[in-house]
Amino acid sequence: MFVDEAVIYVKGGDGGDGAVSFRREKYIPRGGPNGGDGGKGGDVIICVNDKIDTLLDITSRVKFIAEDGAKGMNKNKNGKDGNDLVIDVPKGTLVKDSKTGRTIKDLKKTGESIRIARGGKKGRGNTHFKSATNQAPQFAEEGRNGQERGIKLELKLIADVGLIGLPNAGKSTLLSRISSARPKIANYPFTTLQPQLGIVEVEDYKRLVFADIPGIIEGAHSGTGLGNTFLRHIERTRMIVHLIDISTDSDPLEAYHTIRKELTLFSPELSEKPEIIAINKVDVLDTETCQDIVNDLSERLSKPIYPISAVSGKNVKDLIKKIANLIDKEPEVEQTNLLFTKNNA
Repeated sequence: MFVDEAVIYVKGGDGGDGAVSFRREKYIPRGGPNGGDGGKGGDVIICVNDKIDTLLDITSRVKFIAEDGAKGMNKNKNGKDGNDLVIDVPKGTLVKDSKTGRTIKDLKKTGESIRIARGGKKGRGNTHFKSATNQAPQFAEEGRNGQERGIKLELKLIADVGLIGLPNAGKSTLLSRISSARPKIANYPFTTLQPQLGIVEVEDYKRLVFADIPGIIEGAHSGTGLGNTFLRHIERTRMIVHLIDISTDSDPLEAYHTIRKELTLFSPELSEKPEIIAINKVDVLDTETCQDIVNDLSERLSKPIYPISAVSGKNVKDLIKKIANLIDKEPEVEQTNLLFTKNNA
């Protein structure tokens, strides 16, 4: 199960109290204070782990509390520090303050981490408080409470190419054709209920990560259909491939503008990403009709249109070459490691 949001409570461990103790040894009638310090509370740390690809495990818990520091002991023995609590998250996780919505950290790299809740300071034992006027202090310092806060974790997949389009445009079929990913494919809308990633081998031993985004419909930016739940996963892609189903009676131009409108309303930056337009399912029409539709759409949009069939594989290799060439012209982004889903071979 793919989960890309989680709201949790985190708290650093409390610091241990200092000890009140005095030397009680034979032949030392006036033994001084020897209370040890408490231990420091453990921190809560969020760390990227490339072996996981969802926030599902995190949602099984509501509170994440690090270990408290132990109390100080006699003979100037300090209490044990509390162990840190590490929360593993997938690469591409945004850490936000649940109250303000402010982004605290964007975790993009494997092994990157952030201390999200600091453990409490240790309390000092009574040894620290002896003086010429108070040689037998009867008090020690209490440990400080650990930091606590509510945070929201939000996953945005990291990929080179995002496949977008209306439901049943053939995005999942294309992904299964060009990669080892095996998304669910069926003849009804919203077959894909979660983003899928596939690794595509191109020339010169290069690999591209493709993301199949669930079908977008009118009003998706405000939550209609699967809504903006998955639109944010396109934000990290370097480019998008816009698939249009040519087999339906609807106007391809209208289908194109429906998706473009939702992208713009969701994020103006997203709508400015490099784009390749491909019309899919060309094998259901005769060559002349198909070419007329391609020419008409290309003229009306003033952009090149690439006809393909994800089912038969027609022109798919040429499309991948076009995508690879466009990627090579785009600036590199920080994604040195690939994020895999369970569907990848």
